[in-house]
Amino acid sequence: MGIVAASILAADFARLGAQVTAVEPHVGVFHVDIMDGHFVPPIALGTVIVQSLRPVTTRTLHGHLMVEAPEGFFDELHDAGLDVVSFHLEAVPEPAPAIEKARAAGLRVGLTLNLETPIEAAVPYLEAIDDVMLMSIRPGWSYQQLHPDVYERLSAMRAAIDRQGLDVTLEIDGGVKIDNAQRAVDAGATVLIAASGIFAQPDPAEAARSLATIAEGAR
Repeated sequence: MGIVAASILAADFARLGAQVTAVEPHVGVFHVDIMDGHFVPPIALGTVIVQSLRPVTTRTLHGHLMVEAPEGFFDELHDAGLDVVSFHLEAVPEPAPAIEKARAAGLRVGLTLNLETPIEAAVPYLEAIDDVMLMSIRPGWSYQQLHPDVYERLSAMRAAIDRQGLDVTLEIDGGVKIDNAQRAVDAGATVLIAASGIFAQPDPAEAARSLATIAEGAR
């Protein structure tokens, strides 16, 4: 059964605790985007946000590192309360050492792929990771439209995971909303990551509930 991950990038940070509490009944994960201003132009969030969230929710905290040299962040993020870290395959010359370092820090670990990166690049590492996150937008900014190429990529990655009989979570990140979530689930996604699709809606809790109903149909 699939779940929703609420990406706090689109939340109102003046009311972050209240917004997290409001949507928590309908989400399984809170997704924290961490950007260094180098791998992507914006600078956003970080360890202090994870520290602030940890006392507010018992849900999984998943860090999406849009940074160069992600290995340098693992220990401090774990100590701040992060549960899972996903870093971009494009940010490391060789993923295996970074995967091992994340494990050593006590984190579950995943790989993230940009739209232009062939999904085959992640296949050799599937046995070593917990999740694959496929970007459906250009990383770094919320409020973008989902790129339709992601559906075929989800299907191909789902097939690669299933061929190996692995329990690897398949996530879609970017532009996920109620009107396209079912297609993402049909293509093989098991986690729907939504930012503006939840927090920019008139009723974030209701948006999260509707997305959760769709996600529950994932296999």
